[in-house]
Amino acid sequence: MQLDKIRWGILGTGNIASRFASQLPSSSTGVLAAVGSRSQDSADAFGDKYSIPNRHASYDDLLADDTVDAVYIATPHPLHPEWAIKTAEAGKHVLCEKPLAINRSWAAAMIEAAVRNDVLLMEAYMYRCLPQTKLVAQLVRDGEIGTVHQIQASFAFQAQFRADSRIFADDLAGGGILDVGGYPVSYARLIAGAAIGQPFADPAAVTAAGSVGETGVDEWAVATLFFDSGLTAQVQTGVRLKDEPLVKILGSDGFLVVEDPWFGGDGKPTHVTVHKIGQEPRDISAEPAFIYAAEADAVAAAIEQRQAPEMSWADTLGNLEVQDEWRKLIGQQYASERDDAAVPTATGRPLARRDDAPMTYGTVPGLDKQVSRLVMGVDNQNTLTHAATIFDDFVERGGTTFDTAYIYGGGRGEKLLGQWMKTRGNRDDVVVIGKGAHTPHCDPESIGRQLEESLQRLQTDHVDLYLMHRDNEEIPVGEFVDAMDEQFRAGRCKAFGGSNWTTARFDEANAYAAANGKQPLTLLSNHLSLARAYDVPWKGCRHVSDDESQAWLRERQVALFPWSSQARGFFTGRAKPEDTSDEELVRCFYSDENFQRLDRARELASAKGVEPTAIALAWLLHQPYPVFPLIGPRQISETRTSLPGLSVTLTDDEVAYLTAN
Repeated sequence: MQLDKIRWGILGTGNIASRFASQLPSSSTGVLAAVGSRSQDSADAFGDKYSIPNRHASYDDLLADDTVDAVYIATPHPLHPEWAIKTAEAGKHVLCEKPLAINRSWAAAMIEAAVRNDVLLMEAYMYRCLPQTKLVAQLVRDGEIGTVHQIQASFAFQAQFRADSRIFADDLAGGGILDVGGYPVSYARLIAGAAIGQPFADPAAVTAAGSVGETGVDEWAVATLFFDSGLTAQVQTGVRLKDEPLVKILGSDGFLVVEDPWFGGDGKPTHVTVHKIGQEPRDISAEPAFIYAAEADAVAAAIEQRQAPEMSWADTLGNLEVQDEWRKLIGQQYASERDDAAVPTATGRPLARRDDAPMTYGTVPGLDKQVSRLVMGVDNQNTLTHAATIFDDFVERGGTTFDTAYIYGGGRGEKLLGQWMKTRGNRDDVVVIGKGAHTPHCDPESIGRQLEESLQRLQTDHVDLYLMHRDNEEIPVGEFVDAMDEQFRAGRCKAFGGSNWTTARFDEANAYAAANGKQPLTLLSNHLSLARAYDVPWKGCRHVSDDESQAWLRERQVALFPWSSQARGFFTGRAKPEDTSDEELVRCFYSDENFQRLDRARELASAKGVEPTAIALAWLLHQPYPVFPLIGPRQISETRTSLPGLSVTLTDDEVAYLTAN
């Protein structure tokens, strides 16, 4: 139920907090209830100025205030994740100043906290809440200027350089792209979406130029956004070069000019000017509104939905993705984002498994650690902050096990995992799977050399489990066993096996090991999923989908770590008989039998209140031999949607039904 009046707390007492506090009384839905600062004097001074009844000398005390329903976070950029997440954990709705975080990865962690705690979270792009902005989007949707081809948007100002200023400080994430550059990017994406009848659109490509100053922040920058519709947008920002705040939208029949796009008159009458071929310019008035009051009212209207249409979560993430790329293209990176940084947890707290973590565990012979039944693939993380937020979330959900390989990202995956483990101090608590001897270096001699390099990247003296990433059947299997036995006896791994090995070759290796007093193979990592594989995506890969391999697994009880356990998204809704756009998905998994399995998974999913992907995962976990599926989430949300399969119980009859002929 929507609250009659949202009781607001303000976290922070800086300039932007003052603007919000001064206008909130003009909203129709909100009242000022409390303020939190880092000192009582500051809180009292702010409270006196804006007649706020409750004043707190700490942010934590503000979050504990029962008179507060929603919190406006007005701290410097790098503090947004910690306090937004803690606000969500306190059960209060969150309006957080832009940028929501300094990069997309931190923002995703904040959104996940909102999902987990069932609260609203909105990034505070106040101009999106103005009648003027909504008018412009509607004019574009209505075709007022024909087909839109070009957008020009600028927000830049000239500040006097001071190394100690927030605007120029690396540790406070200064610079134009994050401070005001998100405005033109978000406006361009809004209009690009309106032009095709969508709430927003993300560009397919970005090019950029700019200047990075002596303190490491961007001082001026321009970017061009290219959209699939053919529309392009030029956006400009800066903190040392002034430009007129303007949005211009050019179409086939004319153009629109928005002269005050970011503040929309701020309570005064405002208008949009329409220039059409053969006509005199025409001003269209927009209803006046106070920008921060409009923002507060947008939050109130969206409480039940937990997302505001003015700035949805997908919109925020898309905007930050462009800002991340913009900064990357001009060579700007904060010290806190570098690969050698000690990246903190999003909350600032020590990393720990949550009490409600759903993970289950198994054991592997030779290893005295719990192996999580889901294994995190370390090959889809492109920055240290991306890796840290993904890995932290996995551990908080109970995950312990990480799958790496010598070749992933040219070794970058191992480096990111190693730096994360060093920063978290949790090497002894996690299970690291290493892999090597991949084509074209699939030979026994490469194993020791590659493992040594992997250990250096991982900043450790051993991996817990090791898999030979491919097999080379032209080389006697005993040579591979000898090479792995040497690494085992040197303490560089606790157990080992093969990835993409045939069951016959696996048996041959263990027969050699038994006859020669060597350590046997105890792990296998071949493909297996509910959707039966008819081919494999990469040369040299193996699956164990066939009946003979399944019988072998049941008899041997070898621990299976199946890759592509979700069958390339076959059960997510991507697979449709009429959609053949994904050639690998079609080649490997399209068959009448698999579509029948998909129908059955949907049937059971509906009955059990989960998604078909959860049924597909549960089917794997219910096999009569140890299975530890590898997952490769690119985002935290993908980890979340994978986990329900852990709690789905299938009967023997249901397991059989899913694959019945």
